[in-house]
Amino acid sequence: MARRGETLELAVLGLLHEGPMHGYELRKRLNLMLGWRRVLSFGSLYPGLKKMLRSGLIEDSGADTTSRRPRIVYQLTEAGDAEFQRLLSEVGPTAWDDDTFDIRFAFFGRTDMEIRLRVLEGRRSRLQERLERVQKELTMTQKEVDRYAAELQRHGVEQVEREVRWLSELINAERNGSQPISEAEPQPKTGQSPG
Repeated sequence: MARRGETLELAVLGLLHEGPMHGYELRKRLNLMLGWRRVLSFGSLYPGLKKMLRSGLIEDSGADTTSRRPRIVYQLTEAGDAEFQRLLSEVGPTAWDDDTFDIRFAFFGRTDMEIRLRVLEGRRSRLQERLERVQKELTMTQKEVDRYAAELQRHGVEQVEREVRWLSELINAERNGSQPISEAEPQPKTGQSPG
C-alpha cells in the first residue's frame, strides 16, 4: 500500500509541477495518465492530497470560484518540488514495476538520461523474465487447457513481446540521442525522393 501512495504522490507532484490545479482537474489528468485500466476515485485522491498537505509537499493556494462550487486549488511547495525530484531520481525494482512504470515514464522529460536508461533497462529485463516464464507455462499448459484459455495466454505473450520491442527501441534511441522509431518522421521509400 505504501508503494501505491508513493506512486500517487509522484503523479500529483509531477502534475502540480506544471502549475496549480484543483482536485477535480488533478483527478481528470491522473485518469488520463493512468489509462482506462486504472481509474482513480476521489476516495483515493483526497486522502493522498490531505497527506501531502500535512507533509508540506503541497499547499492550498485558495479557491477556484469560477464554477458553481468553489474548489480548493493545490500548488507545489519547495519541499514538494524537492520530493518530486527525489522520486524521479530513484532507480530500483519499484521504478519499473507494473504499478509505477507508466507514471515514471510520463515524467521522463524531466528525468536525467542515465536514470531513464536504467529504468527502461530494468523494465525490459523484468518483462523478459516474465516472458520466459509465461512462454514455458504456455508450452506446458497448451495441451491441458481449452483453446480459449490457450488463446488468452498467447495474447498475453504477444503483449509482453510488443512491450519488450518498444522498450528496446526507446533504449536504443536514448543511447543514440535520437527519437524512438515510433516518433521519428516517416522515411521515404527506397527510390523516392523526400518531399
